[in-house]
Parts: sequence; structure tokens; C-alpha cells
Amino acid sequence: MMRLGGLWDWVIECFWGRRLLNRQSLIAQSHYLPISQFLHLSIPRSPFQKVGAMTAHTSDEPGSSTTYDLTKRSDQAAFAAHLMAQERRRRLLQRIRVGLVWVTLLALLWFVFSFLNLDAGYVFANANFVLIGIGVTLGVSFVSILIASAIALVGALGRLSTHPVLHGVASFYVSIFRGTPLLVQIFIIYLGLPQIGQQITARGSPWLGNLFILTAIQAGVLALSLNYGAYMTEIFRAGIQSVSRGQWQAAAALGMSNWQTLRLIVLPQAIKLIIPAVGNQFIAMQKDSSLVSVMGVWEITYRANRFARKDSKYMEMFLLAAALYWVLTIVSEWALARFEGRMARSDGR
Repeated sequence: MMRLGGLWDWVIECFWGRRLLNRQSLIAQSHYLPISQFLHLSIPRSPFQKVGAMTAHTSDEPGSSTTYDLTKRSDQAAFAAHLMAQERRRRLLQRIRVGLVWVTLLALLWFVFSFLNLDAGYVFANANFVLIGIGVTLGVSFVSILIASAIALVGALGRLSTHPVLHGVASFYVSIFRGTPLLVQIFIIYLGLPQIGQQITARGSPWLGNLFILTAIQAGVLALSLNYGAYMTEIFRAGIQSVSRGQWQAAAALGMSNWQTLRLIVLPQAIKLIIPAVGNQFIAMQKDSSLVSVMGVWEITYRANRFARKDSKYMEMFLLAAALYWVLTIVSEWALARFEGRMARSDGR
């Protein structure tokens, strides 16, 4: 009988507890809470007894407790708010613990580097020169990710096409740019394309030949765009394919063309899945943009390298550059997390 009673308690707890929280539209935020740690439901043992006195006991401090009557709307809202407050407190404590671990690790790194006799004064004296390169790094990355997104969308549509030419061109592009190093692609675009332009100019088409001669920033943006566009093509393709095929069929039944279905129905849903992955690609691109320094683009790495070579302060200047990339990554991850949170809240409305 005790086993049956315990089973009945569990069923009532799952059914009624979730039902009451659903009325306040808070179950989406609290379904993962460890309720057993701070919740006790007083429910009759026998299924033939009246289930009218459902209460929840919570204790924030030893020796104190609060009782909620979950049959009342006011107590339902108060109890749900208590659950969310408990979760916020748990998350805050977790952040504090993680922060303490980070501080400890940073202190250990500082202790290790203190034995290298690094010239901190030299770093602070020349930090402004390297900091100016942040604007170039962000500018190159932002423009490149926009162009790469457009290329990826076209490439994804080509990959999904049943036309042999479109599918073949898209798959060939993805294969060749994913199968070769980014640095090699930068050299080919920056040093190889002008060679082609000279040949075209020699054949009597100077206006066309000049199009193949690019500045360092133009070549860097083009190389990053083509390289990341190949990787992001698969992201866009997966996002489009995640939309149910039945929605295509329903749109066709309403007389909508494929382009209308893609533009009005499929892409708005796929974009919500694609944006987080594109954000991660943007974070990675900020670091890969350091490769354009080989062409003389005055971004973070190039500026750090100038002083490192001039005064043989390689460790100091490259540690400064690494720290700047790290800060950019942290800020970008934070912004991306906030944006994803806003998207999640908008979906829940």
C-alpha cells in the first residue's frame, strides 16, 4: 500500500504541480528546477480522499519556512515567483564560483609570466598603437561576414537545387574553399589575381585587368568572405532543411511559388536557427582576420608585430595582441548570448 501511495503522490505532483505552474506561464522557465531540494507537497495518500489541501513548503533560511496553498491563484503566482528567485540565486552563485576560478587562473598565469621578466612598461607605453587596430579588425570582420552570409545563402540554394549545373557549381565552390588553407587563398587573391590582370591588360582590356588588382583590405575581405561563405553554406542549407517539408506543400496548395514560399515562410523560420551559428562564425573570423596582416593590413597583429620586430619585444607585444583578441571574443560571445536570449523570449510570446 505504501508503494501505491508513493506512486499516487508522484502522479499528483507531476500532473497538478505542472498544471498550476502552467496557468502562470512559468513552467517554461522552471521545469528544470530541482524541485525536490526545496519543495514538499502535502497530498493525501489515498486516491479516494479529496485533493483539496495541496500545499508547498519552502525554506530560504534554516528555521524559517513559508507555506503556499497551491489551490489559490495568489499563492500559485507567489510560489512560481519563489521558484524563479531560487533559480536566479542559484545562477548568481554559479557565476560567482566560475568567476573565482577565472581570477585564480589569471593569478596563476600572472605568477608564471612574472618569472619571464616581461617589460610591462613597454607594453603600456605602446598599447595605444595596437589598440587602434581593433577598428580595422572589426571592420574587416563585419564586412566579410555580411558578404559571406550572402554567398552562403546563394550556395545553400544551389546545394538544395535539383538542377545539375547549379548543384555542381555550389558543391564545387564549397569543396575547393573548404579544402584549401585560408592563408593560401589570401596569397592567391592578393598576389595571383594581379598576375591575371596583367595578362588581360596586355591583351588590350586594361579596364578589365584593373578589376583583378586589389588593395590589401579588398583582398583580405574577399578571401575571408569566400572562405567563410563555403563553411556557412552548409549552415544555411541545414537551416533551410530544418523547416518541415509539409510547409512547402501547404504553400504550394495555396498557389504560392517556390520563391514566395522561400521568402515568406521558410527563410523567416530558418534564420532563427542560422543566426546563432553565423554569430559563432563571426567570432572565429575576428581571430582569422589576423591572417590579413601578411598583406600589410594595419590590424591588431600587424601593429603588434611592428613593435615586436623593432625592439625584439615579441612576448610582450604578442601577449598584448592575444589579450585584445580574447577581450573581443568575450564581448562578442556576451552580445551573441543576449541576442539569442531576446530571440528566445520573442518566440515564447
